[in-house]
Amino acid sequence: MSDTHASVRAEDEPEQLREQFRQLLGYRWLIGVGVCVGLLAGVWLGITGADSYAATTDIVLRAPTSDPFAPTLSSDKAINMGSERQTALSRAVAEGAAKQLRMKADEVDRLQDGLQVTNPPQTLVLHFTYSASDPKEAARRANALTKSYIDLRKEQWESVRGSMLKSLQDQLDPVAKQNDELSQRIKLLPDGSAADSAYAVQANLLNRITELRGRITGLKALDMTPGNVIRNATVPTSSDGPGLPLSLGLGGLVGIGLGLLGAWVRLVFDPAPRSAGDVARAVRGPVLGALPRDSAKALEVGRTDSRAAEEYRSIAFRLAYDERFADRRRLLVVAPRGSMASSVAVAVNLAASFAETGKSALLVEADLRTPSLSERLDVSAASRPRWSRPAEHTEGEWPGHGQLVVDAGESGSFGLVPGARVRNVPRALTSARTTRLIAEADDPEATVVVVAPPVLAYADALALVDRVDGVLIVCDPRTVHRADLVRIRELIVGAGGTVLGAVTHTESRRGGARSAARRDNRPRGTGSPAAGPAAPSTPAEPERHRDDDGSTTITLRTVGSGDR
Repeated sequence: MSDTHASVRAEDEPEQLREQFRQLLGYRWLIGVGVCVGLLAGVWLGITGADSYAATTDIVLRAPTSDPFAPTLSSDKAINMGSERQTALSRAVAEGAAKQLRMKADEVDRLQDGLQVTNPPQTLVLHFTYSASDPKEAARRANALTKSYIDLRKEQWESVRGSMLKSLQDQLDPVAKQNDELSQRIKLLPDGSAADSAYAVQANLLNRITELRGRITGLKALDMTPGNVIRNATVPTSSDGPGLPLSLGLGGLVGIGLGLLGAWVRLVFDPAPRSAGDVARAVRGPVLGALPRDSAKALEVGRTDSRAAEEYRSIAFRLAYDERFADRRRLLVVAPRGSMASSVAVAVNLAASFAETGKSALLVEADLRTPSLSERLDVSAASRPRWSRPAEHTEGEWPGHGQLVVDAGESGSFGLVPGARVRNVPRALTSARTTRLIAEADDPEATVVVVAPPVLAYADALALVDRVDGVLIVCDPRTVHRADLVRIRELIVGAGGTVLGAVTHTESRRGGARSAARRDNRPRGTGSPAAGPAAPSTPAEPERHRDDDGSTTITLRTVGSGDR
């Protein structure tokens, strides 16, 4: 079993990488900004590098020695290349070069700024590089700095040798004087033990004198040259910069890297789900469908042959084969927050899809705060349901007297129980009448689809969770957060319900704003503007309403006591 799971996980890794790459490409503006920054940096580098010329010199360092071919000599141990590099970059070298170039004292810092000294690994070579806007000046200054460094190091070595010679000579002079005095006394001594002792002391003094004179001779024989120039600076023939084309290429590559890095950081900290996989992980259920852009219309199935209609049919078939829904077929459709347009569109089209398969579909609008579904659909009156036939129905209760029939075109028709404003929304949603209404799906040939207000805005949907077989969450991944989807699932499961899955949609924000404005401006009065104040309506047969937004047709509708 572990091998099987490991192989499945290994097969999913390429798909996860492709999904993450697609998510990164969703932040095209960040990648574009990174590319622009990289190109601008490349242009700046190409322009500034075009006027820069670099001249180079090389020096092989050596330690002072009297026999450079001695097999026991190890120059790499006598020379510290790090210290030599710091000496080459010191102000003393720059001041010496400035004297050679006849520059002013205030130009020493500027002379130092153009110098770079490097040491190739495992070598005793110092690589001097001087950059300037004039190629001849770059070569002249590089040679001057190299000569100044050699002169400084030679002067330092000679100063050390001079100090050592003075110290040795100071030691030799008293010993030689003592030896001369002892030689004068020996001439006056008779032969015997006293003379023998004097000769022994003189022998020691002569040995000491010989040693000191040998050391002095060795110091004077040292070659104090600190190094040899193996390459003099020549006038460079081309600029030091990489050139504008190469700078643009490098800048573009760096910009793409910066853009992808910024997109990855934005993706990591983005609270919104960026893919169907994120939505599925948040709700712990499958994504049953992804609606095309701007497909949240009242009714697509049976009216058009659009891609959205086929997607709704696909969602309906996937629900029909879900064992958690197939037995009694009672479905609750909700949205996380905001407008109900998307959840209403999904509920209406699913009801039409179920009706198309021969089921007796019933759509229940459980929005008892701002009901408007009967005005947006092509409806007509129908007989009252069985449970509403008794005469004890009270005016203002919901569900009302009967239900409407929605014409779904080629898909047939399905029932609609429209919402109505009531004084006590929780009591109406938890009433026995509502329970009996949803229980109509117990009929093997019936299907009930309930649409409720957003879960995170009102608790209305939670009051219906325990009476349906599953909940379908409709969301726009761009406007909802993963934390919201997780909280919705926790609320539904805590209320005793089951999340069957999710449906994602993407709407144009500009188009969504226009639709919302039309819905807000839709007339909700009971008469036309020319007729003045509308009279109370009578319980007459409802008129047929067109499937539009109500901006062109003003119709009469029944006003319940809750509306007043």
